[in-house]
Amino acid sequence: MTLEIITADSLSPFRHGFFTRRGGASSGVFSGLNCGPGSSDQSEIVQINRGRVADAMGVDLSALVTVHQVHSPDVVTVTEALSDPRPKADALVTNTPGIALAVLTADCQPVLFADPENDVIGAAHAGWRGALDGVLEATIDAMLALGAERETIYAVVGPSISQSAYEVGPEFLDDFMAEDPDNSRFFAGGEGDRMMFDLPAYGLHRLRTAGVNAEWTRHCTYSDPDRFYSYRRATHAKEADYGRLISAIRL
Repeated sequence: MTLEIITADSLSPFRHGFFTRRGGASSGVFSGLNCGPGSSDQSEIVQINRGRVADAMGVDLSALVTVHQVHSPDVVTVTEALSDPRPKADALVTNTPGIALAVLTADCQPVLFADPENDVIGAAHAGWRGALDGVLEATIDAMLALGAERETIYAVVGPSISQSAYEVGPEFLDDFMAEDPDNSRFFAGGEGDRMMFDLPAYGLHRLRTAGVNAEWTRHCTYSDPDRFYSYRRATHAKEADYGRLISAIRL
């Protein structure tokens, strides 16, 4: 099966893609293009999958750069291929040609950034914690430090868990209300004291408030098991582990 790559016109002319799980070498619960070295999948198979992504991005595997994601607001400015151990962070930026920045997700938001006027790109892993703590704004700031301009930055939120599948408890709401009471608009009523959180809408709000052009591809990871891995879906199914999707962009 060939790779399936979701793209966005606003990120052109840079080569980029939100890769689905189709076209990979993994099997079992990881069936497809599992690119997560932190999973319990066979490491050599994960490397094969990442190699296919690197080929699609037109770079050597060593130039497909990822970090050790920890749900932080931390950003790494990349000037060359990174060696192990990878730095702990949740976003990357560069203005160096030939490097592909990539993030891994399985419900959290993968966000790709491009400033075509100034040749600066970025990629961020933005779950609820990272988004609340400012990883998206930190990515933009790091791009500005490389010469990007706020008004010419385009950001695209890739496949993420949608509101209809993201049930949370009252303590979750409290964190967002403490940051801004207006955040209540990103929550809808669920059963009992449960609520449904709109992660992509929150991400778009943070990006647009920061002054950049932003959109969501409108793909839900939870509701489409043939195309996407989902941590929450795997948890509900009591599966032992789950695959990680990859999203990448290069100059």
